[in-house]
Amino acid sequence: MKTFVCSQPGRLLYEEKNYPASTAGCSIVRVRQIGVCGTDLHAYNGIQPFFTYPRVLGHELAAEYVEGGAEGFSSGDLLTILPYKSCGTCFACKQGKRNCCSTLSVLGVHEDGGMSEFISVPDELLVHAKGLSLDQTALIEPLAIGAHAVTRAKINPHEFVLVIGAGPIGIGLLYFLSLIECKVIVAETNLFRLKFCRSTFPAVQCINPAVDDTPTALKDLTNGNMPSVVFDATGNLTSIHQSLSYLSHAGRYVLVGLQQGNIQVNHPEFHKREAMLMSSRNATHADFEFVKESMLGNKINPEEMITHRFEFDQLVEKFPTLYAEKDSLIKAMISC
Repeated sequence: MKTFVCSQPGRLLYEEKNYPASTAGCSIVRVRQIGVCGTDLHAYNGIQPFFTYPRVLGHELAAEYVEGGAEGFSSGDLLTILPYKSCGTCFACKQGKRNCCSTLSVLGVHEDGGMSEFISVPDELLVHAKGLSLDQTALIEPLAIGAHAVTRAKINPHEFVLVIGAGPIGIGLLYFLSLIECKVIVAETNLFRLKFCRSTFPAVQCINPAVDDTPTALKDLTNGNMPSVVFDATGNLTSIHQSLSYLSHAGRYVLVGLQQGNIQVNHPEFHKREAMLMSSRNATHADFEFVKESMLGNKINPEEMITHRFEFDQLVEKFPTLYAEKDSLIKAMISC
């Protein structure tokens, strides 16, 4: 069984592994489609937090059920996988927030993921995807990140919302913000992604911080109030430090992207706003279901995010090129 491994930063290889053993409480699935995440690219470049090597990458998955005892699943059923293993007993888990379990283990990050022909998965992590395409199914996990963050922010209709960064996670935010009657602004310096946003979300106002005076543009677009909700989807420390000042009084700043350093906050500026700073981590089973229903109901059509495609057998050759082509990359999809 062929498996794709990131053995160390900058080094990728195939390994032959045994077909997974049957284990009580787990089922074996055949991986059919894999989305490449920023986490995968950062791991390849040695800049991903919470990461150790060697590691089998991959947590954005479409798969077929093969064998096991999972209730409600039969051989050949299309499914995706909730890649977050939680303890079920810590404070977070008891609040129903298994997405931020104190001992969370994420497939493809803390333990081996899905870039393999077959994998064994705990039954509780399997999510039906009947009625969806392979592409849609593999997109559920990254879209659920955006859906979860939008839910966390508790946005009211007619609020001004700023999304900083229009990569896959930022675009996921835009899909679910488009379902709310709020006024959305996106800030992005990548011209390819800006063009995508303008064509896909015509109601969204676009700012390019590389050429625009961002604070002035935001004041103009928000009638002088500034955005009441700001999402950072860049994970860029400089961007975060700059954009904290873009928040309105009584606003919420939501960290969706992840970076490795410390965040510095000007306390008087933040304090006088009575602002709220929050993080949004991963997603829940309910978020997966919401994304799935949104696609089944044709409320969102995220397949247009896919800019790159290749086969599993091309991974060692093609994967490194994705980082080099990042200016034209939104989402890469691997067929197995």
